[in-house]
Amino acid sequence: MTHATAVKVLIVESQRLFREALAALVGTSPALTVVAVEDVPEDLVDIAGTHAPDVMLISLHGWGERELALLEKLAAVTERTRVLLVTAAIDARLQARAIELGAMGVVLTIHSAETLVKAVLKVHAGELWLDRAQAADVVSRLTRKRSVDDPEAAKISSLTPRERQVVTLVTEGLKNAEIAGRLSISEATARNHLTSVLDKLELDNRFQLAVYAFRKGLVSYPQQPALRSGTTKRPHAYPRPTASLRRRSSS
Repeated sequence: MTHATAVKVLIVESQRLFREALAALVGTSPALTVVAVEDVPEDLVDIAGTHAPDVMLISLHGWGERELALLEKLAAVTERTRVLLVTAAIDARLQARAIELGAMGVVLTIHSAETLVKAVLKVHAGELWLDRAQAADVVSRLTRKRSVDDPEAAKISSLTPRERQVVTLVTEGLKNAEIAGRLSISEATARNHLTSVLDKLELDNRFQLAVYAFRKGLVSYPQQPALRSGTTKRPHAYPRPTASLRRRSSS
């Protein structure tokens, strides 16, 4: 790979020894080139605009004032370039906050130079990079936060996989007996699942459930057939539940 096509990396690190070490590690790969090494820039957005890096590599040392200030600037920086963080802190809170603000990944300093180079290339390609041991905790924290911000998301996340299946079949207009046959369970069990779903989502009947499922994206809208030539009638943008589904709402 030529210098012109190499991934351009900008390094942000407050300590000289670590700055030089990171630059040396990144420089070991012919696929990467260091365009600048910065101390603690006052404005990361200006720095990104000046050097136009493909990836900004930012070192974080826990929850210090510098780190908090850098994190708060991430949202603006990530509009200009992809950001990859390097840290020794095995802290899911820190990593989740960084991802939430737009960082594309986090590399722990316990890993090798080879891993760092791979992470930079993956992030440049648009992929998310997280330490495998921390990934589940980070995703869990992000999911919990979304649930707190959106009460409906919390309700939906409480549904079991089987209950999600029941929701899908209800939107197809199936009665309890038909749902039981499709899932190879008893009709009583199907009824219990439906009751649990309605309780969790705070709905009164299966008609409300069908509407809710479409609106919240639990199921996809049915595809409308294309209009034939000469047809003037336009299909509804949002399909309405059929009369049969209304009749079955009491089943």
